[in-house]
Amino acid sequence: MAEPLVIVGKGMAATRLVDELSQRALGRYSIAVIGAEPRLAYNRVLLSSLLAGEIEAPEIELKPAAWWRARGVSTFYGRAVTSIDRAAKSVTLEGGLRLPYARLVLATGSSPLKPPFPGIDLAGIATFRDTADVEALRAQAERGLKIVVIGGGLLGLEAAYGLSRAGGKVTLLHLVDRLMERQLDAEGAALLAGEMDRRGITVRLNAATRGFVGKDKVEGVELADGSIVPADLVVIAIGVRPNAELAKAAGLTVNRGILVDDRLASADASIFAIGECAEHRGQVYGLVEPAYEQARVLAAHLSGKEASYAGSLLATNLKVSGVGVFSAGDFETGANDEIVVLRDRAAGIYRKFVLREGRLAGCILVGETSGALFYLGLIRSGQDISAIRADLPFGEAYCVREAA
Repeated sequence: MAEPLVIVGKGMAATRLVDELSQRALGRYSIAVIGAEPRLAYNRVLLSSLLAGEIEAPEIELKPAAWWRARGVSTFYGRAVTSIDRAAKSVTLEGGLRLPYARLVLATGSSPLKPPFPGIDLAGIATFRDTADVEALRAQAERGLKIVVIGGGLLGLEAAYGLSRAGGKVTLLHLVDRLMERQLDAEGAALLAGEMDRRGITVRLNAATRGFVGKDKVEGVELADGSIVPADLVVIAIGVRPNAELAKAAGLTVNRGILVDDRLASADASIFAIGECAEHRGQVYGLVEPAYEQARVLAAHLSGKEASYAGSLLATNLKVSGVGVFSAGDFETGANDEIVVLRDRAAGIYRKFVLREGRLAGCILVGETSGALFYLGLIRSGQDISAIRADLPFGEAYCVREAA
């Protein structure tokens, strides 16, 4: 008889896990997938394109309903899990339905941060995280409102891009001196900021938010220097926090996220966690690829194979306001590192490579990201690249020719 496997969360990590399991252990588990949002799983990476009107809502759907049915998956959408009973090995959903499990996977994702700034409860202050946010924000942007986006990381840039394309007059505020400081160096970030400015998005750096002003609704953002940026709408996009409350209430060990070992198991050997809600070796990943890697490892483990997760190499590959950006590995240089740079300011291209002991340790591509997967492979493999060093900035075709 098939074992009951319950997956709490129906996002990208959960979908990939079901996909992997269907290829490895079809029939071994009776799978139930539970999600709070009242719709099929979708690709959150495409939310900015949906907001911008570049694609339609059906295009972000990960798998059609028929795909889930073909794999015998029971889906419960629009019904959040309210509690986990570890002793009885069951979960309770809103409305009182209880489902038993032999194995339980928590893929509950994360929620947007919303710090307690003065005025945070004013109407017109929003976040950007799901399709409901997109619908509400697009309706506002199409009116040509003055919109302030707080946060110059991945989430903030995506929000600013989508809102601008939808018709909003967007100002992007960022706390530090460069955009995407975790993924870009100063030169790459400056190039990106210039490209955004040319596309009508005003970027203000070193802009620390003090609070919000307005009576019944927000009218502006007050900065630490006392200046006020007028706003009809404010979107806070400064990061996310893992959704770990359900696990914590069940007595599982939670730090920033749900603590898991190399098998993705929690403190309870029958309960696992993957994706943005999981914390592994002190790291919480907010990107899709680590979640997919975790799903592959967990699927192998649940299929009875020997498998362990050692962590992920962080890599970012996206297009912001039409500008390609890729970053991977360690781009902060040490005393003995060698730097190879290709720049073409007129064409808006910047490529930086960090070489360490004859190997590629990290790279940044802005404006032109062809070859990104090739460079990521070199970083992951740790192979000696001395023979292709001179051709490295020009991409895989040149490097393969030289190696041959």
